[in-house]
Amino acid sequence: MATEPTTTEATTTNPEDPTTHSLSEEACYVALTDLPLDIKSVTDKVRSPEAGAIVIFAGTTRNNFATHPISHLSYTAYHPLALRTLLSIATSLQTAHQLHGIAMVHRLGEVPIGEESIVIAVSAAHRQAAWRAGEDALEACKARVEIWKREVFEGGEGVWRANRDGGRGERVG
Repeated sequence: MATEPTTTEATTTNPEDPTTHSLSEEACYVALTDLPLDIKSVTDKVRSPEAGAIVIFAGTTRNNFATHPISHLSYTAYHPLALRTLLSIATSLQTAHQLHGIAMVHRLGEVPIGEESIVIAVSAAHRQAAWRAGEDALEACKARVEIWKREVFEGGEGVWRANRDGGRGERVG
């Protein structure tokens, strides 16, 4: 008789990291955190002796949007729903691309220029599967995950957007 895969939710008990929330299932790990992202720790979650390729994507805050200077980005999410959506994406991609591991960690709160807002790491037996899975993970995250961002322009004016590329948001004071 087959058993259901276990999904575990872990809230970090480290006093220096009280706001990291994560879900994991088999070789899939997803998290939301208010702390700066650590690319190596995300990558380590997908390492496997069977993997011939690990692909890492780090999305960083750039200093402009459509020629407007940006001061920083600020992200917010409804944790339980966003984590479930991230895990759904991860498990789907693990099956579709025969991944050995996938980890997706998104930062919340203020993200200064040059710092990462998302890190995605995938491992697979071969590079093509890893490349495709990394791209699919990012696109699915942007299209589906319940994360919103506020682009704060120099001078303090801001624009809220769904966490998608391109479209303009509504100005807020």
